[in-house]
Amino acid sequence: MDLRKIKKLIDLLEASNLAELEIKEGEEVVRLSRVPKGGVAAPTAAPVTHVHVPTARAEDAAPAPVAPVAHAAPAAHPGPALPAGHVVRSPMVGTFYVAASPEAAPFVKVGQSVKLGQTLGVIEAMKMFNQIEADKSGTVVAILVENGQPVEFDEPMFVIG
Repeated sequence: MDLRKIKKLIDLLEASNLAELEIKEGEEVVRLSRVPKGGVAAPTAAPVTHVHVPTARAEDAAPAPVAPVAHAAPAAHPGPALPAGHVVRSPMVGTFYVAASPEAAPFVKVGQSVKLGQTLGVIEAMKMFNQIEADKSGTVVAILVENGQPVEFDEPMFVIG
């Protein structure tokens, strides 16, 4: 994708109320976002609807209309509360898979005991498959992502009790 197309995509994102835009063209992918997922938006002041401009003439003393101030996108909602236990988070952005191939059995299931270093799933990023390993021994209490679902950095994926 050339720079002119990318610039047009940036202009499109700025002109819209979208928080994120992803375009795939063949094997090329461009993802643009206003606020990183999980990021905290800076607090903003209340929108300004008018400004009083003092002047020497009384008829000019009326408030001058001003365009409302645009607010930053709200911070991502924390979502439902996680079950009690150790949370295994995504170390990268990519696509999560529960098994090594579509016809293979899942690496783990809810209720299954896992050992330190055991593979819980894989994340595909840039045509590479990266194993997600248990960083604690215990029982899988919850699997928080679906097979084939995109995941973000630091997104909760598993809870081990």
